Amino acid sequence: MNEGTFEGVGGLKIATKSWTANGDPRGVMILIHGFNAHSGYMEWPAEQFAANGLATYALDLRGRGKSEGERFYVEKFSDYLGDVDKLVAIARSENPGLPIYVLGHSAGGVIATSYVFEHQSEIAGLVCESFAYDVGLPHLVQLALEGVGAIAPHLHVFSLNNADFSRDPAAVERMNNDPLIHKESQPAETAAELLKAADRLTTNFTKFTVPVLIIHGTSDKATRPAGSEKFFDLAASTDKTLKLYQDHYHDLLADVGKEEVMADIQKWIDQRLPASTSTASGA
Repeated sequence: MNEGTFEGVGGLKIATKSWTANGDPRGVMILIHGFNAHSGYMEWPAEQFAANGLATYALDLRGRGKSEGERFYVEKFSDYLGDVDKLVAIARSENPGLPIYVLGHSAGGVIATSYVFEHQSEIAGLVCESFAYDVGLPHLVQLALEGVGAIAPHLHVFSLNNADFSRDPAAVERMNNDPLIHKESQPAETAAELLKAADRLTTNFTKFTVPVLIIHGTSDKATRPAGSEKFFDLAASTDKTLKLYQDHYHDLLADVGKEEVMADIQKWIDQRLPASTSTASGA
């Protein structure tokens, strides 16, 4: 694993991690984390993808992890997309001609889906994990949050419960003791920008043509599986798959049973890699 940085939107220094593929790379995987996280939480999935021949890249979203920026704050959702675009450009330059896949978790799923929608001709497939599209907010509450974002954008308005991420006590303990997410809470503007981005996706689902694997845990308390189901129902993609994991929590790739989830993702990718780059993986 290599660590690095690049200059993101507005000149902020964005921290990255990358993993070299085992053997000649067959494709590229871009990993986008969500809230109460940073690229370090993508290390286990990244190692699995790299072992399966995918050159893998992750970033710390601006204001999170080791990236610069006001903690947990984003002024414009498009800033996230611009940062991701720069990471994709780096990955493409280092792996010319290889198919690029994007995996986003939770809020990172909203970022990933929005990014892929805007670059459909350039992305081979999307894996949308625990999509933060339906977070259970009544419409009036959402409007109120957006209003607070306009009036007091830096006011912190909500936080997530680490215990809702995983049934694995070790995974929750890691989060509880992680100084990079200690006392993490979301500013009003960050929440408002995420909600507005999710609303835009409602319209864009019907124009979505990229192959997509949508996965969610049925016991997710942070985001609702109904949002993933709606994405699946509305997506225009002819190649789309929805899988719900019974009793799983919010972070499927840090939860009990993560190996099963990873095997399903690897199999899905292997089946879609061009024949010239595909090899047996056993996943």
